[in-house]
Amino acid sequence: MAFPGTIAVSSPDFGDRTRMPDRFTAEHEDVAPVIEVTGVPADAVELALICHDPDAPIPHGWTHWTLFGIPADATTIAADIGREGITTKGEAGYSGPLPPPGHGDHSYYFWVYALSRPVAGEPTREEFLRDYADAVIEQNRVVGLYSR
Repeated sequence: MAFPGTIAVSSPDFGDRTRMPDRFTAEHEDVAPVIEVTGVPADAVELALICHDPDAPIPHGWTHWTLFGIPADATTIAADIGREGITTKGEAGYSGPLPPPGHGDHSYYFWVYALSRPVAGEPTREEFLRDYADAVIEQNRVVGLYSR
């Protein structure tokens, strides 16, 4: 597994390590930002995206979005391009940032994984990392920040 290799991840909605606009948060419009990807390895058969907040005050952090079945040639990733899985909230779909007030900046990692085999179903973040680690060809991320 090579990371980051040639794969690059960004967002037209926020810069890497900059504050995410309010519209992408749970207390506002709660819409998923657009994620852009370039440099996907030629041998990738599928992409997966996971948005995770490791700063959440629970043992494994908080998973805000899982998206599987993204075509390997996709350059723009939005909610309608794949199969949305279950978040830590227990629901499918995007669940925007909502850190505890006064908890400081939280980092929201939008990881994109280039895979050598397709993902079956809609695994949780933990299931994906356990069951597909051997299929990750490359990975990279863009990180948004948010605090209340």
